[in-house]
Amino acid sequence: MLVWFLWGVMLVGSVWVLLSQLSAGMEARMPFPYMIALIPFLWVPLVACAAVAAYLREWGAMCCLLAVALSASTRRIAYWGTDPHPRRETSRETHSDSRETSRETPTEASSAEPPSSLTLMTLNCRYGRADAGAIVREARDRGVDVLALQEVTDGLVARLDAAGIADLLPYRRSGEAKETDNGGYNMVFSRFEPQDSTPSAVDIPAADVPAVTLAAAGGRTVTLASAHPKSPMRGPRDWSAGIIGLGALAKSAYVGDHGTVVVLGDLNSSTDHPSFRRLLAAGFRDASLTQAKGPNLTFPRWLVWPRIELDHILATRGDATFSHVSSFVVPDTDHLALTARIGFKG
Repeated sequence: MLVWFLWGVMLVGSVWVLLSQLSAGMEARMPFPYMIALIPFLWVPLVACAAVAAYLREWGAMCCLLAVALSASTRRIAYWGTDPHPRRETSRETHSDSRETSRETPTEASSAEPPSSLTLMTLNCRYGRADAGAIVREARDRGVDVLALQEVTDGLVARLDAAGIADLLPYRRSGEAKETDNGGYNMVFSRFEPQDSTPSAVDIPAADVPAVTLAAAGGRTVTLASAHPKSPMRGPRDWSAGIIGLGALAKSAYVGDHGTVVVLGDLNSSTDHPSFRRLLAAGFRDASLTQAKGPNLTFPRWLVWPRIELDHILATRGDATFSHVSSFVVPDTDHLALTARIGFKG
């Protein structure tokens, strides 16, 4: 009877792992998004059962259980350091949006030379409860040039202003606050004056995706957007559509002949989810993946293990490069912050 149980565990584990091979959007049914998110941890019960099989000298069951455990725990490695799809070029167009919000703060224009690299930071602020002083302190200590925040509230913005964020990152753009926002609106802060900005760079069934476009070295531009697709509990179809919908930015006028688009935020997904892989295939690469040093697990903050990878920094494929990718704790929110440095070749 125990032997049959071990083979049953192997079969269930195999089917569970295969859920990640569904077509993008097909996993948008409860509880598939959550089951797929847990695939990296299946090795724990599988290895435990393999140990029992070894004790019983059931070598066939042991080998099969270990094979499924290896498949569940190493799938992400296939994406490490890879950039299989060349960047899609489009004709250069000028994007302009005159919409301003009450949270827009104009400041004096910067006369500095366009940067050859930018330090980026993204954080889900948990319904606006994140420690504003800690956000500003970390941004200052880490030399952050562009800060993307999700689940922002007017109260958090007031606390950020009181903590001195305008002295560090004087330019800002937010999405329009709506009752349908998932936890709050999204926001982008910048050290450099934008050439352009918009409260929503792409239409997805979630909070607006605000973006700023900055000049970069070598006559390049970089458009940076703060995004937060809905979680599956808010509707699995909207969850999947929001993730896949961000792929439109890789084909937008922002890319042009010399442009890069960067998406920062809590994307509520990882490479195990077909919808996220569809987003990458649209023309993005993941900062953490390109480092090939293991994942930056960002949720939940209060657990050292098990954590899952929900927060990402993505860039359109091209000659922009990522380095110094890391995650760290900011008090009073349930996600870790994520930082990366992006460099631009002249």
